[in-house]
Amino acid sequence: METLKHKVDFAIIISVNGANPNGDPLNGNRPRINYDGYGEISDVCIKRKIRNRLMEAKHEIFVQSDDNRVDKHRSLKARFDAFLESNSKKKEMEKDEDLLRSEACIKWIDVRSFGQVFAYKGKSKGKKETDDKQDEKKDASGVSIGIRGPVSIHSAFSVTQVHANVSSIQITKSVSGEGDGTKKASDTMGMKHRVDHGLYVCYGAINPNLAEKTLFSEADAVAIHEALKNLLDNDASSARPEGSMEVIAVLWWKHNSKHGQYPSAVVHRSLTVKSKIEDPKKIEDYSIEFKKLNELSPEIFNPNKVSIVEPV
Repeated sequence: METLKHKVDFAIIISVNGANPNGDPLNGNRPRINYDGYGEISDVCIKRKIRNRLMEAKHEIFVQSDDNRVDKHRSLKARFDAFLESNSKKKEMEKDEDLLRSEACIKWIDVRSFGQVFAYKGKSKGKKETDDKQDEKKDASGVSIGIRGPVSIHSAFSVTQVHANVSSIQITKSVSGEGDGTKKASDTMGMKHRVDHGLYVCYGAINPNLAEKTLFSEADAVAIHEALKNLLDNDASSARPEGSMEVIAVLWWKHNSKHGQYPSAVVHRSLTVKSKIEDPKKIEDYSIEFKKLNELSPEIFNPNKVSIVEPV
């Protein structure tokens, strides 16, 4: 399998209307907002959605959510133990950390994309006695093994402050959940929160040097690209009703080398998303522009939403 040879930078723009894009469990599940009043969708939340889209595309995923899993394993340990037991190289992997890393990356696309830490319990067998330390093989028994993935994703932040656009409503449940249903249960009170409107921008990159270590291929990059374009498909819930969140645009910069023509920060700064009015309520209230970089142009999903600024 040939690994990715070109650095990739990307950006995704998400519109939110009457939805809770990412609740904060430490704040009553209110939409995440930073100290400056800007909305936030965590990188963990975005990776979860990417994993779900990859799973729907029939890729094998290690970190599956319990309500969306496609196998019988209810924990990561159970899934990994089953992988070890069914692998013909089990004995070799237990003695060779590098082989275990390689086999895990081959097995799961999210492991070779985002990386993973595999934790083990047990007594270490120690290192092989040798005069040349460079020839030692790391024993995979009784240790934790970390894999660093090539795909890095930032948290998404809203273009304008959303703290004034967060609405909360009180809800009640008055249905009998126990007994024979002849007696009305006491009303249960609760709260629901939503962002009335917000436009969020997220950035990311794919590092070919790390791709070599995890066997991340060009086909895997294409799969990630497709997952970003379809990020919100089949993602509706009570907190995110169908149609309340939309991928407005995805920009995908493919460099011509491993190290890239420009640093990721320069590429990401070439995209400018700002509000044209003080209190935006719809996508038409924003301007989305990117400045052309010499010999580096992005592939754009929904290009009619993005304006091109020619370099001066």
